Amino acid sequence: MFKKEIYQERRARLRAAMGSGRLLFLGNDEASINFKHNWYPFRQDSTFLYYFGISLPGLVGVIDCDTDKDHIFGNDYQIDDIVWTGPQPTIAELGEQVGVVNTASLGKLADFVKGDCHILPPYRGEHVLKLREVLGKSVEEVENMPSVKLIQAVANQRNIKSSEELAEMDEAASRTSAVHLAVMKAARAGMKEYELVAVATSVARSYNASLAFPPIATTNGQTLHNHYYGNTLKEGDIMLFDSGAESTEFYAGDMTRTFPVSGKFDARQGELYQIVYNAHRAAVESLRPGKRFLDVHLLAAETLVDGLKGVGLMKGDAKEAVAAGAHTMFFQCGLGHMMGLDVHDMENLGEQYVGYTPELKKSTEFGLKSLRLGKALETGNVITVEPGIYIIPELIDMYKAEGKFKDFIHYDKLETYRDFGGIRVEEDLVITESGADLLGTPLPIAPDDVEKVRTEALS
Repeated sequence: MFKKEIYQERRARLRAAMGSGRLLFLGNDEASINFKHNWYPFRQDSTFLYYFGISLPGLVGVIDCDTDKDHIFGNDYQIDDIVWTGPQPTIAELGEQVGVVNTASLGKLADFVKGDCHILPPYRGEHVLKLREVLGKSVEEVENMPSVKLIQAVANQRNIKSSEELAEMDEAASRTSAVHLAVMKAARAGMKEYELVAVATSVARSYNASLAFPPIATTNGQTLHNHYYGNTLKEGDIMLFDSGAESTEFYAGDMTRTFPVSGKFDARQGELYQIVYNAHRAAVESLRPGKRFLDVHLLAAETLVDGLKGVGLMKGDAKEAVAAGAHTMFFQCGLGHMMGLDVHDMENLGEQYVGYTPELKKSTEFGLKSLRLGKALETGNVITVEPGIYIIPELIDMYKAEGKFKDFIHYDKLETYRDFGGIRVEEDLVITESGADLLGTPLPIAPDDVEKVRTEALS
């Protein structure tokens, strides 16, 4: 945990922002895999961690704005628990560690809140059922209860990272860099993708850390969220690896590298990798406070179009192509997202509240609807920048059949790339007063540097 004063200050700031009412924060419980006591690895709710800091199941926190008091509800372990877990701190002792002096058993929670409190959107079925029981409301009522005022107050606070948080995120990014470098060095033709996932898991565990999300490790990089690990790496393949390790205090890292299995990119791979890298550099160099991330996304898309024109896959004016949506043939997702205790920070609170504003609404258009962050950047935001090129045969067929973007896409040339796959590069950055700084130990990203790592590993 951080020092208890940090949690006290966070809760005080939230009380001041809310002004009145009781704010209820559910911690997570153990979740069973296939029978009651065979559990998934436990991960505490991130907002509970942010305000109450305790990574144990079965806890509920309440911040009372009217009395300026904080409360933790949970049940002390009994002998039937202790024989399996060993001795554990009492709820009162846990509360003391994070500056909470008011503690009680879970059985007293319902009487305390009396059904009247602010809650955040529940994202697990168990949350809905627990809230139904505690608040005495129907499932439908619980699902309609989340407080927009609380969501906005939490998002505004968590979006700006403190110095302690930035130290954690730098640690997470450095661990993530170590994971990626190990994978880049280990890859060989004949290996299975799951063997590289094993390398990544081993490196994370060497820090006594978990991976922040299931890795994407694939020779089919055109599938954006690909968690199938059964392909065999072959000479000539490009391997896309997207993974992140957590810090000691559960902050997430998130990086992507695409590298050649054979050590060197072939001509087509090298050309498209350079285009993606150029888009990445253009986006990073444009980052600064006050800059809308939506505009950074569009800049990256225009840079991609210019590069794709150079290799004969696109044509026409880059700005016009992006305005029409023609770039989505190659770049279907968003350029990046907020990061913190969640790899997609606070996504459970709603992207409109975290990455947008009442004035700037999230788009519903293909491509832009996948942009999780659009609003103006602020000093202390931590974000990813992750442009890519993804050649999706099904999308080629659909757009071609519909006659879309004929003024911007060379379909005859594109047909020769149907088997290409996908390329993405991604880094973690903190917005500073004058621009943006890279978090973590630098990991090779320029095409020559990536090839150098691979050729040295293969030799």
